[in-house]
Amino acid sequence: MSAGGETSLDFNLAGMILIADSGSTKTDWRILDEAGNVSQARTSGLNPYHETEGSMATVLRDELLPQVEHVIRQVYFYGAGCATESACANVAAALLQIFPDAFAEVNNDQLGAARALCGREAGIACILGTGSNTCLYDGQKIVDNIPPMGYIIGDEGSGSNIGKELLNRYFRRELPQKIRERLEKRFDMSKEAVLEHVYRKPFPNRYMAGFAKFVFQNLQDPYLMRMVYDILSNFFDKTICRYDNCQQYKIHFTGSIAFYFGNLLRQVASDKGLRIFNILEGPIAGLTLYHQEALKP
Repeated sequence: MSAGGETSLDFNLAGMILIADSGSTKTDWRILDEAGNVSQARTSGLNPYHETEGSMATVLRDELLPQVEHVIRQVYFYGAGCATESACANVAAALLQIFPDAFAEVNNDQLGAARALCGREAGIACILGTGSNTCLYDGQKIVDNIPPMGYIIGDEGSGSNIGKELLNRYFRRELPQKIRERLEKRFDMSKEAVLEHVYRKPFPNRYMAGFAKFVFQNLQDPYLMRMVYDILSNFFDKTICRYDNCQQYKIHFTGSIAFYFGNLLRQVASDKGLRIFNILEGPIAGLTLYHQEALKP
């Protein structure tokens, strides 16, 4: 078992290799055989900040195992919430409950994004999905990271950040009337319902991020376009621009917000004298390629 570190595939471990990219909402899995052939699976998200070892093991047993037909010998798990050794250890313990004979390496989703986006080249790797994160990567490891601090304190530019700003402007009566009416037709916008979701029900970050889809579908409205532009500009100012000599590095993104708001994201970067290279909806394809290359003799 390993709770982080550089990948080292053991060719003496016959069997399949399992790769996971796990966010707060879902986990994408890829299964590699010794020849590099790929199959895939999907389960609910596994986040040790929100779930126990037991609840994660239940998801693995009930949702993943029925989709896995072969013996798993190695697991490389990249997940949201895997920011500490204890969190990584909890995920590894859950994995080993289900795959007791496997080697399990657990890393945070930021290293997964860096490997998927940058491969073995230096760059700035960014996640913009339900939450957000960034890092400076030297081609092998993360050498600098500005902590995202979660949806309550930080997560600038994320889906939850966009949703929180939209809700704030709705209840502060700042939104244009036509946007208010569209919101009210689609969602229960009563104060009671929103407070219930945000303060009493689980995963308020997912709830708030759910409003980002509405914003994207109405992005032709100048007011919402300006709102998102300002949110993304703040993300750059608070994170990317804080890395020394950020202009010297290739900047890459992964995540649903980066993917769907990509044109606006590129515009913000250009206005700040920065250039974005790769934008991937999810890192799993890049991670699969990264680990496939490690299989080559």
